[in-house]
Amino acid sequence: MFRSLPNLTLRHSWFKSSYAIAKTIRQVSSTSVRYRSATKFNEESPNPEDAADATSTVLSDAVDFQKRLQSKNRLTWWEILQKRSERIKEGKMSDSDTLDDVKTTAITDKTRSDSFSYVCLPFKDDIFLRDFYINAPGRLRFGHLFQDLDALAGRVASRHCKPAEPMNVTASIDRIYVTKKIDEIDKFNFVLVGFVTYTGRSTMEICIKGLAYSGSIPANITTDIVISDAEKCFISANFTFAARNPITHKAHAINKILPTTEREWADYKRAESHNAAKKMRAKSENLNKVPPTDFESKMIHSLFTAGKAAESLEKRPENVSFMRDTRLNSTQIQQPQYRNRNGIIFGGYLLRQTFELAYCAAGAFSRAAPRFVSLDNTTFQAPVPVGCVLFMNAEVCYTEHVHETKEDAPSSAQLNGLLNDYDTAANGLSEDPHELISVPGTLIQVKVSTKIRSLSDSKHYIESGKFVYSFFVPRDTSGVFDQPGYSSVIPVSYEEMIDYVEGRRRAYETAAYAQQLKLNGEMAY
Repeated sequence: MFRSLPNLTLRHSWFKSSYAIAKTIRQVSSTSVRYRSATKFNEESPNPEDAADATSTVLSDAVDFQKRLQSKNRLTWWEILQKRSERIKEGKMSDSDTLDDVKTTAITDKTRSDSFSYVCLPFKDDIFLRDFYINAPGRLRFGHLFQDLDALAGRVASRHCKPAEPMNVTASIDRIYVTKKIDEIDKFNFVLVGFVTYTGRSTMEICIKGLAYSGSIPANITTDIVISDAEKCFISANFTFAARNPITHKAHAINKILPTTEREWADYKRAESHNAAKKMRAKSENLNKVPPTDFESKMIHSLFTAGKAAESLEKRPENVSFMRDTRLNSTQIQQPQYRNRNGIIFGGYLLRQTFELAYCAAGAFSRAAPRFVSLDNTTFQAPVPVGCVLFMNAEVCYTEHVHETKEDAPSSAQLNGLLNDYDTAANGLSEDPHELISVPGTLIQVKVSTKIRSLSDSKHYIESGKFVYSFFVPRDTSGVFDQPGYSSVIPVSYEEMIDYVEGRRRAYETAAYAQQLKLNGEMAY
């Protein structure tokens, strides 16, 4: 079906093109004869709405399909299956379905500008492109944006490793943080920029910034734009990519990053100290090995008594939920249309799927449309192969309330009476109206755990990753006071208590990250 679509070039030139996607949308929409030859449903219907609805559905899938698959080493899935069969006959095993040779193992120095890449998303100028990225409430559909962030980070990693061609994979995501709320995407043109800030022996940290322009997109986009247009930043992200040799299955040494300015050196040192601190925390603060602090132990006891009190009520308030009651599950078979250049499922697609499940969990819990705040520390534990079954389990693992100075909402008094006021929020009410947490409300953290198994094996599961998303739901929506009000989740089992403690720690880490962005001038309007 998709071979009849116009070719959408998404190599390095796509990252420099503002209108490639939208142009394809217009071409596909206007090519009715080609559309009819590619689809076979409701052909005899007298209602033009049938064709219009079908066009929209097929178009969305087609654009998404084309965006993900265009690359220099692209092979069709049929060609990949044939190549796999040949390798099996020859007794060869490779982690990648497209890469046979890393080309070179030589290491050199690369600057930030060597890896710099960008994507333009002109939502203000192009209504067709905007329609592909809009969600039900009319705001930005972050799941689709996450795919672009990961794809851009992959492009940056590839450019930094040149002339070598190792297998680059998303190892982890330190943070994706919304620095400024964007309520109406029709008023902005977006530019996503990415570059390497730090390198280890075989890993690289990639910084992604999203800039929102109320006017035209700048004609000249370089690394300097991150500093000159810092006040336009609406999202900040840090990815860690790892390079592997697909034949030897070992880590592949990559080019070193060479900072050339004072700002680049500051970013390098910050990343270096952050990585060292993260390794130290993993040893000293791992709740699987180290017990909670004294304060956290007292908080666990408060949660325990609150849970007992809630269970004894004949009718529990609707804004109070046990953690076990917030769980949502989803099961999918992974299809080849969402593979990356190595023949495994694209990391950005997993972000999109887990995010949308987390969004559902947060919305069902709070009884309102949540606003995305951040993706907290996330690790990809195992690759997700095409054809496997992916199991996703989401649960609300932490909540905190952001109050006014003089709080008079009935929902607040109700929760304080039931929960003994154990709330120790990491976030305070911001005085900047352009920030998400500038009004009273509830910060909701949702953890999505994923695991995979083969269709032919119903017993053995592999943990593939954990994704933690934070959302914010204002206390008052649509101008109605205390509706939906504040919401609280209550853990009951000890395992749930530990999840809650970890969630609180993450909330404080994210608040500290936001403070650092403010010091850098990236959260000023």
